Amino acid sequence: MPNPAQPANSATPPTEVRLIASSGYPHDVAIAARGCAWLRQHGFHVGNPDVLARRYLRFGGTDDERLADLHAIGTGAPRELTLAVRGGYGIARLLERVDFARIAEQARAAGTPIVGHSDFTAFQLAYLAATGGVTFAGPMLLADFGTEVVDPFMWEHFAGVMHDAAYTIGVDAPQAGGQPFSGTVSGTLWGGNMAMLCSLLGTRFMPAIEGGILFLEDVNEPPYRVERMLLQLDQAGVLGAQRAIVLGDFSSYRVTDYDNGYDLPAVVAYLRERLAVPVLTGLPFGHCPRKLTLPVGGQAQLSARADGFSLALSGYPVLKAAASAPI
Repeated sequence: MPNPAQPANSATPPTEVRLIASSGYPHDVAIAARGCAWLRQHGFHVGNPDVLARRYLRFGGTDDERLADLHAIGTGAPRELTLAVRGGYGIARLLERVDFARIAEQARAAGTPIVGHSDFTAFQLAYLAATGGVTFAGPMLLADFGTEVVDPFMWEHFAGVMHDAAYTIGVDAPQAGGQPFSGTVSGTLWGGNMAMLCSLLGTRFMPAIEGGILFLEDVNEPPYRVERMLLQLDQAGVLGAQRAIVLGDFSSYRVTDYDNGYDLPAVVAYLRERLAVPVLTGLPFGHCPRKLTLPVGGQAQLSARADGFSLALSGYPVLKAAASAPI
């Protein structure tokens, strides 16, 4: 895989990147251009940068244009990566029209990894529910590759998972109040943005996962809203059906004097009292620069230790190895 600090070897054919602007449009064209340039410098070729110029209302194109982007997944170059441009809002308008079986057939035949997070969670979970297809909760063009300094942790683990079909991650995360369990549990790894999970409850787009490992994150949600969504998931029978809940980054929120000490640790403590399922915190994932790339629908073995936990990942597609260019 490319060295995070160095451009890819010029003798290695680049991996094609298919951009998916299925939610909002780029709010800053300079950031989008910087993301494309960074990818080019690290062994990727962005094949459809034209999608970055599309605008329709607050979306990255009309519904028909954005739907066509999704239906084109897996139809491009032999070594292709599908990468979401950004989140925002927009996937919900498309779900009823998406031919998930068609996308899954194309993606599996081509071995195309599909990567994104935030609003893209809605597509990923609906895709999993309809086909069992595995996608990746991971970086996006603007928020991650378009930053002035691309996070080395993110790049290391993104490149690692994309090229290794069995990948283990160690997380240093001492748990407030002590480790909620010791030992190992295994199951389907799934989840993503918690607001998107809640938006799918009661629809055919919500996966029915039992005995899984559910990871959750969100942004701009104060603790009481986080708790309200967690309770909704619990009351719908989702949380209690899992083997473990792993909480990621909950960022860009504020508390007020009225909260009177009620903060996210208080929410976690309440959730642990309520559930028989272990609840862990500290997963590096969410609307933050330092994030892992996690296979949504893949398999995971979660092992707790005194100072954190590890995740052994498997059962997901990887990028095909590149043949060396002729000399």
